[in-house]
Amino acid sequence: MYERYRSSVQFFLIYIREAHATDGWQVPANVRDSVLLESAKSMDQKEVHATSCVRKLDIKFPTLVDNMDNAVELAYNGWPDRLYLISNTGKVLFKGAPGPKGFKPPELEAAIKAALFL
Repeated sequence: MYERYRSSVQFFLIYIREAHATDGWQVPANVRDSVLLESAKSMDQKEVHATSCVRKLDIKFPTLVDNMDNAVELAYNGWPDRLYLISNTGKVLFKGAPGPKGFKPPELEAAIKAALFL
């Protein structure tokens, strides 16, 4: 989707916090895949976690990191993950349901097409 629409839409991943931290809700798949990260205790550590996420998931678009106060996560109800389409004026055009069940890229793509009148 990024490749298709990147000339018309700015894409960002906002890294809010480690979803399956070793000192939180660890899942067997993370243990199996050696994705073993504790909850970040500093901004530097959070940025290292975000970089690891981007590399492991091969994300091709810019990544921003939420502050330690989790302001973006709280403002956008971003836990555990969520897709948004926001206009140039800041209007929310699409808000996906909370992930992982609500993480549905085809719904975001339909909203992008509607916003671009495709």
